[in-house]
Amino acid sequence: MLTGYIERFITWLTDEKGYSRHTVVNYRRDLLEFADEAGPETDVGALDTRVIRDYVYSLKNRNKSSSVARKLSALRTFFRFLEREDVIRNNPMGSISMPKQEQHIPVFLSVDEVFALLDEPGSRDSFAARDRAILELLYSTGMRVSELAACNLASLDFASEMVRVRGKGNRERIIPMGQQAIKTLRAYLGEREELLRNRLQQGKKIDKEALFLNSRGTRLTARSVERLIAEYGQKAGIDKAVTPHVLRHSFATHLLEMGADMRSVQELLGHVSLSTTQKYTHLDMVHLMKVYDKAHPKARRK
Repeated sequence: MLTGYIERFITWLTDEKGYSRHTVVNYRRDLLEFADEAGPETDVGALDTRVIRDYVYSLKNRNKSSSVARKLSALRTFFRFLEREDVIRNNPMGSISMPKQEQHIPVFLSVDEVFALLDEPGSRDSFAARDRAILELLYSTGMRVSELAACNLASLDFASEMVRVRGKGNRERIIPMGQQAIKTLRAYLGEREELLRNRLQQGKKIDKEALFLNSRGTRLTARSVERLIAEYGQKAGIDKAVTPHVLRHSFATHLLEMGADMRSVQELLGHVSLSTTQKYTHLDMVHLMKVYDKAHPKARRK
């Protein structure tokens, strides 16, 4: 029955494909939503294009196009799995087109705003050394917040000035770290060792592997990182919501503005497809137009 095959698919994503827990949870939720509408006990062989189209129509009435696209992507991957397992012969998703999505230009910070943010952690903050290291590492590498939270002490290679991260689809990549990021990380590691030593003396459990720790000596979560970055953004007086992803966008945008090529930025960000990275070309063109308008003697507008 349908729900049984969904659970088989989820196991396949987890055990064989190595998808992250977050991705697997989203796939399972979206597919179970489809199962509720199609009928949890429905025979997968009875699912045809008409059933899918009815589901798509119902989705469009209550979801944004981006949400519809995500749910259909989950369905598409699920039915490909069923084909691969010889459960179905005809894929009902074959004639279903993905909805057109609005093109949103990513929010990013100016260089001055980034510097103001990086300077914000001070003596008043309990974990200033840790927080400075987090901010510097995010901006220096462009890594995702989930990748940063998953970093271990062993992920750092100070000799080569590289950090090893594991991204979406369990894919690993190595990213260069800037000198300032390395400096703040070294300063934080002393504080980290002291925290672990104090917790051990109290007989408390600790996480020796995790790079970034909370006050209990255990791994700092992605949600906690998001919270602290938002708070520092407000303290710095930045008039936009500051998130780890905004720092990632800023990293990519500033690289392109300084002449980095698209393929290199793609590799650094860990994008599988170049088309995902190309959204930053919109930002780069805005920057180029500003430079052109300011510098070209025949371009100045009245």
